Amino acid sequence: MQKPQTDLLVVEDEPSIAELLKFSLENAGFSVVIVPSAAQAREAVAQSLPHLVLLDWMLPDMPGLSLLKEWRRNPRTAILPVIMLTAKGMEEDKVKGLNEGADDYVTKPFSPKELVARILALLRRKMPEIGQQIQIYGLIKIDLERLEVTVGDMPVMLDQAEFKLLRYLVAHPERVYSRAQLLDKVWGDHAFIEERTVDVHIMRLRKSLGPAHDYIKTVRGVGYQLSSLSRSVPA
Repeated sequence: MQKPQTDLLVVEDEPSIAELLKFSLENAGFSVVIVPSAAQAREAVAQSLPHLVLLDWMLPDMPGLSLLKEWRRNPRTAILPVIMLTAKGMEEDKVKGLNEGADDYVTKPFSPKELVARILALLRRKMPEIGQQIQIYGLIKIDLERLEVTVGDMPVMLDQAEFKLLRYLVAHPERVYSRAQLLDKVWGDHAFIEERTVDVHIMRLRKSLGPAHDYIKTVRGVGYQLSSLSRSVPA
């Protein structure tokens, strides 16, 4: 099983800054794609959603803020985590960026260590299954650094699909997800997998979890939920 990667899209047209970002972020363990324009960023996001975007305010083909507005109007990218990168340090500019939907704002020149810290902090808020190294729910413990799962004190062997599914459910306990939502959140919105395949993975995951198998509830007519309660949410 491969170590889960955090995919970052960096939209920056200045080669020296782009090179610094790529070096610093890859050293911090991120998978990084660099594009120099809004058009290429739009195309990259259309192909596959990153976990987070670093977006420069000033781009050669259009303002980064205008691209951010596009993403926020699109349901598919409405909650995509975005940190704005800019030389603009005035308070009104920061307020404008945040009001238009930026999750955070970093002024150039910036400290690479501070930027990495801000990225991790945003991921912890927006995507806890990415930002945490240890996830615990009831008897289940997931060590994302070692890619180990235990139930109680017993190790559990999972394939990659089961691991990703459990990881997501443990990060969002008590919430009910449809099969389509799980396909989108766990396998990605461009995965060509039938919704019924989720049922197969759920069945296998339950079997693997042993004494914690009943944590995964079937919600009739809706989908699935991770809950330690004795009953699932009514359909």
